Amino acid sequence: MRKYWFTSLVAVLAIMLCAGPSLAAKRAKFGIDERHEEAKRVKFKPSTKKIRWKMTMPWSKGLLFYDMAVHFCDSVRLASAGRLDIKPFSAGEIVPAMQTFDAVSKGSVQAGHDWPGYWKGKDEAFVALGDVPFGLDSEGYNIWLYEQGGLELAQELYGNYNLVPLPAGQSGQDMGIFSNKKATRMEDFKGMKVRTVGWYMDILNRLGASATPMPGGEVYLALERGVIDGAEFSAPAMSYPMGFDEITKYSIQPGVHQPGSQCFVFFNKDAWDALPRDLQEIVKLAAKETQLWAYNWMQNLNAEAMNKLAEKVEIVQMDTATLIEFRKVAKKYVDEIKAKHPNAKKILESQESFIKDFETWRKGRSNVTPWSYETYISGTVN
Repeated sequence: MRKYWFTSLVAVLAIMLCAGPSLAAKRAKFGIDERHEEAKRVKFKPSTKKIRWKMTMPWSKGLLFYDMAVHFCDSVRLASAGRLDIKPFSAGEIVPAMQTFDAVSKGSVQAGHDWPGYWKGKDEAFVALGDVPFGLDSEGYNIWLYEQGGLELAQELYGNYNLVPLPAGQSGQDMGIFSNKKATRMEDFKGMKVRTVGWYMDILNRLGASATPMPGGEVYLALERGVIDGAEFSAPAMSYPMGFDEITKYSIQPGVHQPGSQCFVFFNKDAWDALPRDLQEIVKLAAKETQLWAYNWMQNLNAEAMNKLAEKVEIVQMDTATLIEFRKVAKKYVDEIKAKHPNAKKILESQESFIKDFETWRKGRSNVTPWSYETYISGTVN
C-alpha cells in the first residue's frame, strides 16, 4: 500500500510539473515580451536597395568610444549584407567634434555617435542621459532605458532637434581622480585644482575645489607642470593610454561623477523615416548588440588597465563621511537643475523613481559580489 501511495504521489507531481503554471502557479505569468505579438506576423518585405550613409562623431580614432561607433557600423553592414553601409568619420573629418549634433540634425550627414552630456548647451536634460553623479550605473541605465521608459524619454528629447536616438555604447563606471595629493577626506579637496567636466565640475567647486574643464590632449602636460593638482578622464581603459600614472602617485576612488557612462547613436529623422522597415529593425538590433558588446568589452579592458595602473599608483578610497557629503551636495545640485529645467526634471525623476523601486531587490541580493575567496573572508568588502 505504501509503495502504491508513493508511486501515485510521484505521478501527480510529474503531471503538475508538466502541466505548467496553470496547475502549479497561484498567479498569472509575471512579465511579457511586448515585441512578440508584432513579430508573429511580419508585414514588411526585405528591401533590395543599397543605401550609403555617413556617421560623424566627437571622437578621435585613438579613443575607445570611436571603436564603439565603428562596431555599430560594422554590425549594421554585416546584418544587412551590405545593403545599409554606414561609413564612420572621426572628429574633424567631416565637421569639428562639437558640431556633430547640428550636422546630423540639419541632415548634412545621416548619423552620429555621442555622449549626450556634450549637448548640455542645447538642454541640461542631455547630461542625465549620459551620466548623473551618484546616479544610474551600467545595469541601471540598461534597465531604465529598455524597460522603464528611458528610451522613450531620450527619443522625445532628441526628437525636439529632428533626431532619432538609440543606446549604443555603455562604458561603465569612470575612474576617480589622478593626483599627487592623497585626497580621501572632504577637507583634502579644499582648493584642489581638478580637471573635470559637466555637473561634477560644479559639484566639486561647491565643495571648495577649483575644478575646470580641459581638452584631453592638454591634461597630461597640465598635471606634469602642476597647473592642476588632479584630473579624471573616463574609464580605466581610456585613462591608461593617457599615461597619468607616470606623473602622479595616487588614484582617488570611486568615480562618483559617472557610475555609468552612456553613449547613443542618433539619426537625422528624415533619413530614418525614409529607411526601409527591415533596415530600421536591423539598425535597432545592431544598436542593442553594440550596447551589450561595448559594456562587456570595456569592463574586460578596464580590469586589465586597472591592474596595470595599480603597478605605478596607489589606489585610494574616499572615506565614508566624504562620500556621504559628496552625495548630499550632488543631491542639492541636481534638485536645482530640476527646478530650472523641465526636461531634465522629467528624466531625472524617472531615473530616481526607478532607483527607489529597485532598492528592495538590490538590498536582497547584496553581499555576494564575486570577490576572490581571500578578499571576501577578510571582511573588508561586501
